[in-house]
Amino acid sequence: MSRQTDVILDLCRTLPPTRTAIVHPVKPNVIEAAEEAARERLIVPVLVGPAARITAAAKEASVDIAGWEIVDTEHSHAAAAKAAELAASHHVGAIMKGSLHTDELLGAIVRADSGLRTERRISHCYLMSIGSYPKPFIITDAAVNILPELLVKADIVQNAVDLWRVVFGDERPAKVAVLAAVETVNPKMQATLDAAALCKMADRRQITDCLIDGPLAFDNAINVEAAREKGIVSQVAGDADILVVPDIEAGNMLAKQLTFLGGAEAAGIVLGARVPVILTSRADNERARLLSAALAVLLADARAKGRLK
Repeated sequence: MSRQTDVILDLCRTLPPTRTAIVHPVKPNVIEAAEEAARERLIVPVLVGPAARITAAAKEASVDIAGWEIVDTEHSHAAAAKAAELAASHHVGAIMKGSLHTDELLGAIVRADSGLRTERRISHCYLMSIGSYPKPFIITDAAVNILPELLVKADIVQNAVDLWRVVFGDERPAKVAVLAAVETVNPKMQATLDAAALCKMADRRQITDCLIDGPLAFDNAINVEAAREKGIVSQVAGDADILVVPDIEAGNMLAKQLTFLGGAEAAGIVLGARVPVILTSRADNERARLLSAALAVLLADARAKGRLK
């Protein structure tokens, strides 16, 4: 049976695979994830890390990497720096996290001299699909920015809107719900103040290509009846495409609850750098890993064609 997120894989069928730096792939599960994406013609793996440990991991995973490029580095810090260098020089068009800490990888990407920074703050998006909601939706930011201030949230919103446009096109603006515990502005709750400010920033075109409303509680952001019961008149309430959480803890809990209790599919990607960054997790299944790689392919293609800043 077709799933909502099949559109992501379908869009990649006509695109060439993206050369992707797999950073410090010294564990079998990372090699397996790279092999899955390569088998589906989503990526061409470039393995960056200690060559001996990479070879040992591939042997343990029973994956033949004889035809893959290996860039030998001493350790994970060097692998992260080398991957950033390969991306800045256009040798690769995407980066995939291997067996190293997320902070270590992203630290190499956001360095002032990396060549990968843009005017935007980097942020993470989960593109999710669940049977109880009629369309895919994005949760952001649940993995990178811990307690984002207003201007960081503006970048988080714009990154998510850009992802939405790449995957689903420009036929209509994305509907962005800025979440809080309540749907009214309360000066004692910073999330509600930020939500109101983001709405005004969109009015002034500091944030573009979306309809944005907030503060909205989760129920009236995704359920029309809940919004109607609260008397909320909005083009976004009950029909959100993008859910902007107040902080990383709220986003992480929400995404994992939907995934592990609700059976949602989730594909994760980091945006805001000059190349997309795939953050795989040991808890991800093959489908999630493939969808995340497919998002990277679509984003890399959009940037190459000038559709992304």
